[in-house]
Amino acid sequence: MASETRITAVLGPTNTGKTHYAIERMLAHRTGVIGLPLRLLAREVYDRVVEKRGPSVVALITGEERIVPERTQYWVCTVEAMPEGIGADFLAIDEIQLCADPERGHVFTDRLLRARGLLETMFLGSHTMRGAIAAQVPRVQFVGRERFSTLTYNGSRKISRMPPRSAIVGFSVENVYAIAELIRRQKGGCAVVMGALSPRTRNAQVALYQNGDVDFLVATDAIGMGLNLDIGHVAFSATAKFDGRRMRHLFPHELGQIAGRAGRHTQAGTFGVTGEASAFDEDLVDALENHRFAPIKRLSWRNSALEFGTVEKLIASLEAPTADEWLTRARESDDVLALKSLIEAGEVRGRVTGPKDVKLLWDVCRIPDFRGISSAEHATLLTRIFGFLRDDGHVSDDWLATQIKRIDRTEGDIDALSKRLAFIRTWTYIAQRKGWVSDESHWRGETRAVEDRLSDALHGALTQRFVDRRTSVLLRRLKQKESLVAEVNDKGEVTVEGEFAGRLEGFRFQQDASTSPDAARTLRQAAYESLRPEFSLRADRFYNAPDTELDFTEQGGLMWGSTAVGKLVKGADVLKPGVEPFVDEEAGTDVAEKVKRRLQHFIDRKTSTLFDPLLAMSRDETLVGLARGFAFRLVEQLGVIPRESVAAEVKELDQEARSALRKHGVRFGQYTIFQQALLKPAPTRLRLVLWSLANNLDEFPQSPPPGLVTIPNIAEVPKTYYTLSGYHPAGTRAIRIDMLERLADLLRAKDSRAGFEATPDMLSITGMTLEQFADLMAGLGYKGEKAERAKGKPEAKTALAPAAEAAAAPEAGTQPGAEAAAETSPEALIAAAEEPTAEPVVEAAPEPATANPIPEGESAAPVAELETYYTFTWAPRPRGNRGESRGDRGPRREGGAPQGQRREAAAPGAERAPREKREGTGANGKREPRPQGDRPRASVRKATARAATASRARSVMAASPRANTATRVASPAAVTRTARAAMRRARPRSRRSTRTTPLPFWQHCATGSNPCRRRG
Repeated sequence: MASETRITAVLGPTNTGKTHYAIERMLAHRTGVIGLPLRLLAREVYDRVVEKRGPSVVALITGEERIVPERTQYWVCTVEAMPEGIGADFLAIDEIQLCADPERGHVFTDRLLRARGLLETMFLGSHTMRGAIAAQVPRVQFVGRERFSTLTYNGSRKISRMPPRSAIVGFSVENVYAIAELIRRQKGGCAVVMGALSPRTRNAQVALYQNGDVDFLVATDAIGMGLNLDIGHVAFSATAKFDGRRMRHLFPHELGQIAGRAGRHTQAGTFGVTGEASAFDEDLVDALENHRFAPIKRLSWRNSALEFGTVEKLIASLEAPTADEWLTRARESDDVLALKSLIEAGEVRGRVTGPKDVKLLWDVCRIPDFRGISSAEHATLLTRIFGFLRDDGHVSDDWLATQIKRIDRTEGDIDALSKRLAFIRTWTYIAQRKGWVSDESHWRGETRAVEDRLSDALHGALTQRFVDRRTSVLLRRLKQKESLVAEVNDKGEVTVEGEFAGRLEGFRFQQDASTSPDAARTLRQAAYESLRPEFSLRADRFYNAPDTELDFTEQGGLMWGSTAVGKLVKGADVLKPGVEPFVDEEAGTDVAEKVKRRLQHFIDRKTSTLFDPLLAMSRDETLVGLARGFAFRLVEQLGVIPRESVAAEVKELDQEARSALRKHGVRFGQYTIFQQALLKPAPTRLRLVLWSLANNLDEFPQSPPPGLVTIPNIAEVPKTYYTLSGYHPAGTRAIRIDMLERLADLLRAKDSRAGFEATPDMLSITGMTLEQFADLMAGLGYKGEKAERAKGKPEAKTALAPAAEAAAAPEAGTQPGAEAAAETSPEALIAAAEEPTAEPVVEAAPEPATANPIPEGESAAPVAELETYYTFTWAPRPRGNRGESRGDRGPRREGGAPQGQRREAAAPGAERAPREKREGTGANGKREPRPQGDRPRASVRKATARAATASRARSVMAASPRANTATRVASPAAVTRTARAAMRRARPRSRRSTRTTPLPFWQHCATGSNPCRRRG
């Protein structure tokens, strides 16, 4: 009956509707079988037939899947799994040109030669098979079909410029993943289709593409086998692949099969290359566009009449040659290699005892190596399965359950999930074979469930890695709707169609940076479309917001709460800065102008409030002449001016002008002229910003924290910054200028020539320790002499060294005036020590001189506790030539009034009387010679202090009743030696070391004490 069947060969290029035509012809018969080249394509056709006829009459048979209803009428199968001898009315084989494939071609050739339907047989494929089919199939009728759309080559394109609805083809898993990752970053995502994917994973990935969630598809050459997708452009990332044995270039007809996927139905398609693929030459382009390929001359063939008498006979029949010139023996396939490998193992050969065992062994060897670990590993698995089937009749349930349980895990990355899917395909294949497991229904369902779980997990992993879900949702919504819906919540988060798009910060939209460039434009457009009303509402709220909600930063930024809405810019006047709002252009000019007006109102009110004393002084019309000019200078400097910079102008101001300025809170300090109200933290903060704007600084100086009396004096920071901040640098610290003036008031009451000590009030004002205060005084021009003395007053005194005690009195503060100190000289101190009447009459000690002066059990008299103190004198740096040596200036001029009576010298910045009226000057205006004895030298003061300390120590020891007479009183010679030693220690080694030699300029810069360095 098969000889009466009608045989038709429907040949043509891709996109001619051949598969659709075969399905329609099959459904026109009562029963039918269709063989397809891929499991994926078989599943697609199965779903289409089920949609037309229902699942109860449609069967699906592949190597790993078997759905066979009881009332099956239509069989959808892979070519390898097609059942034989079922007697179907219709039979069709798709992609018949695969007869020439070196790996699988012998299966297609066998179906071409032997498979027939009872009523109709149809072969579907390329025009290249016309001659081979005509030679091998008698009475065949040929039907040619033309392509529904045109196919055009458009050259090479970068992936970043690939048009939507494109498919990029790679020929390795690594290449596919790399391209997919690149597309995700640049285009938002893509779907991935490979032949190794399970049908469930493949269908889920295809759905992403077909539904419009993504606009790009990355696939292997599996898409060339009849997968019907809406592809507009096909790009080849390579033109060579590994065919299982070696790397080879694709044949033109193979390239045409893949390129033909572009352009579905009547829609034109294009193809090209991308990445490292070379451009196609003209001949190849012409062949692909016009579907003209060299005809197939040889078909892969393997003997189908197998002999199962012995293993040797089976191998011989598999390797039998053919005399047909159109047929060529297929190269050794995996099943033949596995058979030979198992026979070489003695364990299997000993178990094969008859034709039944040979047939079973051959069926086991035909299990595909889905795992792809190694040939030896695959042979070991086949040996184990053959042992179960021959000895027990089925695979062990426990062993099979253990193998499946090891795979049934959905955690891991794409590679791990792909490997588990490959492993489960082996057990799915075994479960699908009739009689290989004890409970076929259970194990088929179990393996199918595991595969579905792994497939879903793999689809999720692929989507998570290669698809930006937010972008895909937006693209799909754009195709479904004319506009997108965007919302802004209380936190400023902008969502478009429920997907996060960015944040609205003030009046600027900050788009999420993770969006791909292509999707970013669409996302931004949709966001701004919905934000226009929000911009207007927000501008109204901002315009009516109180000033308490606004503030400025130390870098000139303008804040609304915690959001930046603008910045200050340089204005026409230092006290009238301008503003620049931060508003997106898409918000409109009305919103920008409203925000700018509100910001200008805020800063104008802030300036007028904080600088009200300064502005009031500038508006005072009663200030005239020099007073008005000085007020103008003060306004220019924002209320703080170093006195040294305007010393000449200050001298020219009379008392009336100064009084007028003092009414506005101006204080003429010794170091700084300032308005007290402008030293508060808020005006200081704004003063630094306004001054920085006026001087076009890129980075503004920051104001010190409020409440600090002193701050570190950093050499790299200009002195102007400290002045604007309300501080005066002195030494390693900078002191607040108002506190410095309070300190100056205390210093003016001291005798800075004779020397004075720091009082508790001075330390309290500065908040410093004595050492820190000494460093501050050095920065202000004072010299500090450090010394030590006993704490408190001595309780008893001896008659020894009255001259020494008298000499020490000015230092101890018991005798005021410099005259008393000047009366005692070192010579007098020594003479007094050598005076014999100064020694009290005492009895000689009865004990020997070597005896211990302190009895056992007794302790020595306590030593008096010492304290450190400083004596400060005015020692300003010379203002002459910095290179001039102090030793070349000649002897110091003598005469003049005592230092305590001349405040001009003690107060370097105070107002000074005219020269002719100063005290201590002669008739010619020159300073009179100062007496030499008006102030003791430092060496004398140190010597007398040490002598006084020794005297008090001796008096304490003399008061002890148990002390030996030798220890209670020292001899005159000892006193003389002590005094002379103290004199030697205190005496300077040279006169040059006692003078203050001005440091060179570079040394000033190195130590950070040079004012020029601070000014930058």
